[in-house]
Amino acid sequence: MSIRAELLRLAMRLMLKRANPHPDIAAIRRRLDSIKPIVPGPPKGTRATRVNAGGVAGVEVATARSRGDCYVLYLHGGAYVYGSPSHYRDFIWRIADASAARVLCIDYRLAPEHPFPAAVDDAVSAYRWLLAVGADPRRTAVMGDSAGGGLAFGMLLKLRDLGVPLPAAAVALSPWTDLALTGESLRHSGATDPVLSTEQARVFAESYLAGADPKTPYASPLYGDPAGLPPALIQVGGDEILRDDAERMAARLRDAGCEVALEVWPRMPHVWQLFARILPEGRRAIERIGAFLRPRLTTS
Repeated sequence: MSIRAELLRLAMRLMLKRANPHPDIAAIRRRLDSIKPIVPGPPKGTRATRVNAGGVAGVEVATARSRGDCYVLYLHGGAYVYGSPSHYRDFIWRIADASAARVLCIDYRLAPEHPFPAAVDDAVSAYRWLLAVGADPRRTAVMGDSAGGGLAFGMLLKLRDLGVPLPAAAVALSPWTDLALTGESLRHSGATDPVLSTEQARVFAESYLAGADPKTPYASPLYGDPAGLPPALIQVGGDEILRDDAERMAARLRDAGCEVALEVWPRMPHVWQLFARILPEGRRAIERIGAFLRPRLTTS
C-alpha cells in the first residue's frame, strides 16, 4: 500500500467519517455542490457532450482512444441520495480511455424526493435509449460505484426480466447490493472503514426505499436470481463495511453459472478508484478495469 493511500485514509477519516446516525442529506448535497467548481476537468482533447438519454439527463465522454461503436453506461454513487456526473469529471474520462469506449454518465433521480424504483427506472431508460440510437449490446457495458454498483446489478436484473438484450459486461466498484444491511462486514469493519458507517447506511437505505421491502431484488440485487447476467468484475477494499456486499454478490453470480472476477484490495478506502489522480492504486485498478472491458467490447 502506498504512502499516499495511507494519507488519504487518514484524511477521509478526519473529514468524512461521522458518528451522527442521522445525516443531513440537504447539508451533504450543499457541501458536494460547493466542491463542483474545483473538481479537476479531463485533459485537453476529451469530448464531453450533454445528452437527453430517454428522458434522463446525462453526459457522454470520449477520449481519443474511445471507439465510436463501444459504450459504457456509468451509474454514479452517492447512497441514492446525492451525487451527480459533475463530481466525476476527473474519473469518467479515465474509464473512457481505459475501456476505449464512449462513457454515458447519467444524472438519475435521487431520493428522498424520488424513492425506489426511480433510479432503476432511469437506468433502464438510459440503456434502452442507447440501444435505440444504435448501440450494440454486444459492445456495451454497464458500470457503477457504491450505490451505483448495486444499481447496475439491479438494472441488469430488470432488463433480463423485461427481455431486453443485456450488455456484454458489468463492472461494480464497492457495490451496495444489500439494503437490508445483513453483511457481517457492516459490523466488524465499522471501526476500520475510513469513509462509511453502518448508521449512515441505514438512514440512506430508509430514504431510498421509502417503505419498500429492502430485499426486493431490483433494490438489493443480492436477493435476486442472477442467472444469465453478463460477465462481471467487482472491486472492493479489504476493510470496507460493504466488503460482504461485494463478496456475497460475487458468490451469487458464481453459483448461478455467471462469469465473475472479484478483486479485494487490502486497506483501500471506499471507491479509491475515484482518486486515481493521486493514488497509484487507483490508476492500477482502472488499468484492470480497462483490461477486463476492452476484449469484451470488441470481440464481436
